[in-house]
Amino acid sequence: MSESVKTTRRGAILEVVLDRPKANAINLATSHRLNQVWEEFRDDAELRIAILTGGGEKFFSAGWDLKAAATEEDADEDWGPGGFGGLNHPRNLNKPIIAAVNGIACGGGMELMLGCDIIVAAEHAAFALPEINVGVLPDAGSIKLRRRIPYHVAVEFLMTGRWMDAGEAKHWGLVNHVVPAGEVMTKAREVAALLAGGPPLLYPAIKEILRRTETASEHEAFAIHDALHLVNAVNSSEDQKEGARAFAEKRDPVWKGR
Repeated sequence: MSESVKTTRRGAILEVVLDRPKANAINLATSHRLNQVWEEFRDDAELRIAILTGGGEKFFSAGWDLKAAATEEDADEDWGPGGFGGLNHPRNLNKPIIAAVNGIACGGGMELMLGCDIIVAAEHAAFALPEINVGVLPDAGSIKLRRRIPYHVAVEFLMTGRWMDAGEAKHWGLVNHVVPAGEVMTKAREVAALLAGGPPLLYPAIKEILRRTETASEHEAFAIHDALHLVNAVNSSEDQKEGARAFAEKRDPVWKGR
């Protein structure tokens, strides 16, 4: 099963390819393997950024393997500690993940994409949560989508199961970048390299702040911010002093992650 999820290390960047022809669908074993990959990425101090993409050019992922669902798997299976595909509700995963959407992202495949932080889409990519048509509740999609795009757009999308092309996804802010088909990994690697050159302590702090303050009022959000260990670690770090010195000396900072 490990061949269905291929990983490559490129310095501080981990590339993860979901490769289950024809549609990169996810069954129970693949979901558990993805959970393992994300936990290993989280715990590896040398890895700072990840890129997730699909094998081939047609599918990022078609989501739940419905052939398995029809014969041996139920929606309420234990998909792993981070949920389906490992990114529905991962534990303490504060490193940035970039989705390089190389084609169709539907159902659980779109939910996998929604679990990423930055999304690069090929111009032929298409998105849908069509679970309504087979009587399945897209739980992660229902929770996350209205936090990414306007409420009324999300409701219609969820209740009709309609498709959205890359242009519309960019219009609503669902994706960051739309690029020609052959350039999706090039752009994702460009973004990853930019992040890999940044201060290591700040990205976990940013993700933790965003997650912990998502439903808080502004006043409450500042109180949460001030109490976070990751924020205090940034404010008392050598890297923060190094950033100021580098600015004053008109040179690039040398980040040490401490």
